[in-house]
Amino acid sequence: MQVPLPHLPATPTPQDLTKAWLQAQPADRAVWHPDHPAYPERWRALHRPPQQVWVQGCGVGDWSCDASWQGPMLAIVGSRNPTPQGLLNARQFAKALRGLGVCIVSGLALGIDGAAHEGALAAQGLPGCATVAFVGTGVDRVYPRRHQALAHRVASQGLLISEYPLGASARPHHFPERNRLIAASVDGVLVVEAALGSGSLITALMALEMGKEVLAVPGSIHSSLAKGCHALLREGATLVETVSDITQALAQGPWSALVATAAPLVEGGTPSQDLCPGPDPLGLWPCVQAPVSIDALCQTTGHPPEQVLAALSEWLLMGRLAELPSGQYQALHAI
Repeated sequence: MQVPLPHLPATPTPQDLTKAWLQAQPADRAVWHPDHPAYPERWRALHRPPQQVWVQGCGVGDWSCDASWQGPMLAIVGSRNPTPQGLLNARQFAKALRGLGVCIVSGLALGIDGAAHEGALAAQGLPGCATVAFVGTGVDRVYPRRHQALAHRVASQGLLISEYPLGASARPHHFPERNRLIAASVDGVLVVEAALGSGSLITALMALEMGKEVLAVPGSIHSSLAKGCHALLREGATLVETVSDITQALAQGPWSALVATAAPLVEGGTPSQDLCPGPDPLGLWPCVQAPVSIDALCQTTGHPPEQVLAALSEWLLMGRLAELPSGQYQALHAI
């Protein structure tokens, strides 16, 4: 995302940098301040509303109002080190909701954030802003670096937003600060996986303080990545298993028209996807619903390792099974 800025003096000032950055792509870049016509009304109620925000996205330089911020918007956040099932959940919820016209908001971080942006971008061909990434660096930088390509895609179909000057590097305090903008910009926050003390919980708690809806996906009582979600559920967050759970919880304003649209996603769903994906002569599918090792599978079923590995390989190729960093295997389920 770093673009050479032409015709700068030997020691450019921040104003010089911003001017050159805007001139490089005037149609797709903007700097918002409270008097700018596109400055989001949702931010004005903040205790510390941003006074200057750098924005990059397709056509944003021509925005004359904040109409793109009046539609349904949902933040999807979670762990930077999620399980394969958590990544799948984030992508599928984001894609399905974007298919209904919802703008997906997140923080471009590794893990759940990145999966949410990817899911929103996968629902192609819809008008409006697909996804918004609030970053904790200057908008001309990408953090983490491995999300360079993702950041380009976000800017092509949505927005990259930062309240930090061009060239600013990632600082620990930047991320809680940017989380308040995520919470302020949306109608609700969906937490997919989060440990206790996670930054995702900060976003969720900020949203609660702002009177926004907080939703959480439950998980195993044995998983540390479910502890944060379970804590939110105990505090009254909405439990989410389906897209319809989200639209019904947010069935006000721009979300009201989505309730009936989302219902067929549940009523006409594909429960067979949670069943065994094909023949299972070794009886392995029930055994991989929780993380399990090859040794444990062989001991449980009485089959030799080569037969067990052959069966698991087919499910891995189908995308219905994940091999975890621990070397264990676990089934993947569609939402």
